[in-house]
Amino acid sequence: MNREYKVVIIGGGPAGLTAGLYTSRARLNSLLIEKGVVGGQIVDAEQVDNYPGFPEGISGFELGQLMHRQATKYGLKTVIAEVTGVEPQEKQIVIKTTEGNFIAKAVIIASGSERRKLGIPGEEEFIGKGVSYCATCDAPFFKEKPVAVVGGGNAAITEALHLTKFASRVTVIHRRNQLRASGIIQEKAFSEPKIEFLWDTVAEEIEGENSVRRIKLRQVKTGEKSSLEIAGVFISIGLKPGTDYLKGVLPLDDGGYVITNDKMETEIPGIFAAGDIRRNSARQAVTAAGDGATAAFYAEKFITQ
Repeated sequence: MNREYKVVIIGGGPAGLTAGLYTSRARLNSLLIEKGVVGGQIVDAEQVDNYPGFPEGISGFELGQLMHRQATKYGLKTVIAEVTGVEPQEKQIVIKTTEGNFIAKAVIIASGSERRKLGIPGEEEFIGKGVSYCATCDAPFFKEKPVAVVGGGNAAITEALHLTKFASRVTVIHRRNQLRASGIIQEKAFSEPKIEFLWDTVAEEIEGENSVRRIKLRQVKTGEKSSLEIAGVFISIGLKPGTDYLKGVLPLDDGGYVITNDKMETEIPGIFAAGDIRRNSARQAVTAAGDGATAAFYAEKFITQ
């Protein structure tokens, strides 16, 4: 396997795949490193209806595969490995992985962020079958159906408000007796007749047959157990950026996200970041793709100039 490239891209979601498409079309010898399934988080979406060019929608898995096929058509190489470190040197950058080290002139970090999971029975089993981590992506599939949102922060309550446009009922399940969301968002939620709240309550199991049918709950103060009949559960208990291997290498914000300018440049020359891993990302496939294109454009300029 070739160990030296002009550009190494870390992460195979929409940001990384778009970056790979652009660098490969620029005839820069490029390698994409992905530790899991090419396509990133989007592969979990049963149907993607908000990506331009697909008026009838497309499965997340298929969209990821099409992006990868398009990039490899122009010469992008791919290796399945986990990145364990990035070491900037004077005229090159060393990328350490479980499959050995690679060397690049420029690196585009697009390893994204992971939705924090509840870790309860049924959660993994029903991903894409009623369990979702993105209301913007999946809310239309629950038209006139009851759903639950687990969480109490800004993201969770914003998701709940969005779901009211589609669902018949939205039940917010929160382990505390008050929300962590900002005041204005709370006001909107409390005034929305479709939203109801279960306080001091935690989810213990998700059940169903071919899709989600109910969620088992426990009241944390009394220990009382119950179940709620729903068609979908949206889990919104925070995100964890995949930046553990970057600590001490790049400046990160308090949440662990990579800090960039509008050119996707970090403070280290030759290292760029794109997509969900970047501070203030909109965390949508289409904006991640835009980030990837921008990072590739400026990575080419960095290498050639």
